[in-house]
Amino acid sequence: MPTHDDVDAFLTATLVGADPDGDAALAAQHAAGMPAIEVAPVNAKFLHLLARIAGARRVLEIGTLGGYSTLWLARAVPADGRVVTIEAEPANAAIARSSLERAGVADRVEILLGRGTDVLPTLDGGEPFDLVFVDADKESNTVYLDWAARLGRPGTVVVLDNVVRGGDVADAQTDDPKVRGARRGIEMLGEDPRFDATALQTLDRKGWDGVALAIVVDATASVPTSGAAGH
Repeated sequence: MPTHDDVDAFLTATLVGADPDGDAALAAQHAAGMPAIEVAPVNAKFLHLLARIAGARRVLEIGTLGGYSTLWLARAVPADGRVVTIEAEPANAAIARSSLERAGVADRVEILLGRGTDVLPTLDGGEPFDLVFVDADKESNTVYLDWAARLGRPGTVVVLDNVVRGGDVADAQTDDPKVRGARRGIEMLGEDPRFDATALQTLDRKGWDGVALAIVVDATASVPTSGAAGH
């Protein structure tokens, strides 16, 4: 009986295929001792296709890690497009920058160093982003979602990763801060009038998790007091 790992391998081989630059980025990340928490290849391709479907020219990524998802997003924007990615750890950013240069897409990417909660306010007032991918510390999910709406526009696509946490997101009594952050993010997407959202469970080489997908419907709507403040 095939397992979910077998299915993931089949889907990756068939729909993603050979990816030397992606493989090199992952190898560099793992050699540097970073945790293997990057998106799976099929999920990276999903992000890539979402950006293309949205016609995204400006993409914001919160959480660079080793640059694997950044690479896929950079491939999705046009040659004059821009991916702005935020990374708290300088060593991670250096690895990501090297991988992006190796893949020939570094000219489309700007890596901003610092915690997302510190860097995001510096982007206020700029050209809105067409897609925002949130994949950083889960405890700050509501803060990141708030900024996704502020820095977006009606029609901006927002992707929130790791929302199922092996099923633990359904546990209202959990005291795990990452799970609590995932729950608050989902609750915010359901309550905040700036978003229209859904979520899907995923099962791949990284196990049981999920992703929330939202669109900004009104970036200026009044925010519930339990929304962005729920951090």
